[in-house]
Amino acid sequence: MSKKVAIVEDNPDNLLLVQALLGNRYDIVAYQDSYEALNKLKNEQPDIILMDISMPVLDGVELLKKLRVDESTKDIPVIALTAHAMEGDREKYISLGFNDYLAKPIFDENLLFGVIESNLP
Repeated sequence: MSKKVAIVEDNPDNLLLVQALLGNRYDIVAYQDSYEALNKLKNEQPDIILMDISMPVLDGVELLKKLRVDESTKDIPVIALTAHAMEGDREKYISLGFNDYLAKPIFDENLLFGVIESNLP
């Protein structure tokens, strides 16, 4: 059975790209905003979450905080998937509680697969 990957991404083009890259390898559930993700992730129970940081209303960091205090989602690995790609950003997001970090745009699908596989339970 395929592992389930949740993608939380408000940009339709980025969402389509990640879905296209991962769709043959994993079962995908996608959310276009943080509130939809927050309401549905408890029931979906993905194996891992790829999460954009810069989303309107509730950004990825705030969403992560809410997921980490909920018993049903607190142990799901969450990968920051963000255009914030300055020196030190990786360390910053990992220190905020993300399990790993990937910069957008994604140019190397093998890097994407590697980060997912290394963080899957």
